[in-house]
Amino acid sequence: MAGGTQRGSGSGRLILASASPRRRELLRQIGLEPEIAVSLVEEKAQGTPEEVVKELSRQKAGEVARRLGLAGAEDPSSIVIGADTVVAVDGRILGKPADRREAAAMLELLQGRTHLVCTGVTLIGGGRTECFAEKTLVEVYPMTPEEIGAYLDCGEYADKAGAYGIQGRFAAHIRRIDGSYTNVVGLPVGRVWQELKKMRETAAGGQGR
Repeated sequence: MAGGTQRGSGSGRLILASASPRRRELLRQIGLEPEIAVSLVEEKAQGTPEEVVKELSRQKAGEVARRLGLAGAEDPSSIVIGADTVVAVDGRILGKPADRREAAAMLELLQGRTHLVCTGVTLIGGGRTECFAEKTLVEVYPMTPEEIGAYLDCGEYADKAGAYGIQGRFAAHIRRIDGSYTNVVGLPVGRVWQELKKMRETAAGGQGR
């Protein structure tokens, strides 16, 4: 891609149905400048981590697309993206901690073992809906109670699934990852870019017939 910031993969509007500054910065990192339209949906889903994140991403993207009059629209120039990320260990989904005590319990559960980070993404545009889930395995070094306390003191755990941010000070406790790093941050932008390209190319092909 040529230098500079684009509004979408190719051209047109890219609308992010999220208030997450991390997702916005990840899209900017690959040269996309999303508009922000925070979803107002009351999020509810059950099932496996993959099923939950895909459903929640559909709810977010769908609500914003309907509100902006883009649901079912054939114009491929505007695409809404919704995403949701969870951390899971032993099949148990860890969301965002309500307080420091809950964050400490989550970190105690994660330390010294491998867990799953799963992000669901839904793209709506050009009369199409694409939905997928990206999975990454993350192994955490054993942590002492003092290390957990020191991490909690820095405050990074707030508003983060699983009570940690891999892009911050918690990187010191990561032994290895298997899969997309940006997925753990909150959005698998490599996969997103490829899916955006496919949607644009399919729409362009359809218009040419």
